[in-house]
Amino acid sequence: MSLVVTGTIGIDTIYAPTGHVESVLGGSCTYFAAAASFYGKVRLVAAVGDDFPAEHRQTLLHFRNIDATGLEIREGSKTFRWGGKYHENMDHRETLFTELGVVIEAPPTVPASYRDSQFVFLANMHPGVQASMLKHLPKRRLVVADTMDLWINTARPELESLLKQIDGLVLNYDEAELLTGKRNPVRAAKEILKRGPKFVVVKKGEHGSMLIHRDGIGALPAYPAEEVIDPTGAGDTFAGGMMGAIAAAGGSSGKAGSFQHILKALAHGTVIASFNIESFSLDRLKTLKPAELKKRYAAYLKMMRVHDGASAATSPVNKTAKKTMKKAAAKGRAVAAKRGKVAKRRGK
Repeated sequence: MSLVVTGTIGIDTIYAPTGHVESVLGGSCTYFAAAASFYGKVRLVAAVGDDFPAEHRQTLLHFRNIDATGLEIREGSKTFRWGGKYHENMDHRETLFTELGVVIEAPPTVPASYRDSQFVFLANMHPGVQASMLKHLPKRRLVVADTMDLWINTARPELESLLKQIDGLVLNYDEAELLTGKRNPVRAAKEILKRGPKFVVVKKGEHGSMLIHRDGIGALPAYPAEEVIDPTGAGDTFAGGMMGAIAAAGGSSGKAGSFQHILKALAHGTVIASFNIESFSLDRLKTLKPAELKKRYAAYLKMMRVHDGASAATSPVNKTAKKTMKKAAAKGRAVAAKRGKVAKRRGK
């Protein structure tokens, strides 16, 4: 199934307790597309300046399932740049600089060949730009958007309007509180549902994620990582895995947006994001093999299996025990019946 993402492609400088890198490939669209490419074809719509390094473009093309037809390289423009510093626990970071470049220019053009896209992800950018993309995608069946505190604070009317046009919203728990004024993430997400979307995914970093859907509530833990090198792009990678899995599964629009369908997709997003944090930029995703991804996904599912009394009763061991007990009971009834017949004859 056709999946398209629109967002930023940028150049990052990152300082972390594990080291620092300068002028590496980054951006919401970049991480999303790389992750989604493990599940099938993904089309990207983004713009960069003529200062965009050729090696970064080659990195994008390394992921064979990425269709970069919608990547515009604008002469005389500057690529979006961001610099950040992480603190010891990696939970918090500070922005050192932001150079918007092409982000404040006219949005990139959606290629005609993308108009049949059915699954749409609007990665983090101005909600007005996100909404403008939808008119170019008439065949859309499922639309999910990401947002951030900047747009909640500076473009709330446009964001509120966007909520009425999308099926799902992805944001972190701080942003959910900022948007709704409700500190509890479940209550915050339920408030967002009233404003339009069918489901909300609340990201909680190392504590996993929550799915608040009109048909139910689910929660998944993060994959237990032994080492975190750089969490930059983890949320976008998570979204890429989620949407990639949804598009790969296909199905009707109702099924694609169903509670169970989305919850399963969140597991895929969680697992591929756990690889992304193992290196700076896309270094780990570039070396990731499908077999590694499949193996960790299986381990993740196994980790979450919790057996209660009912499920334990269906295990092979307990099935054998039940058969033994039934045989013993039947034998006991037969012995009792035989004794009854003997006693009856003696009574005569």
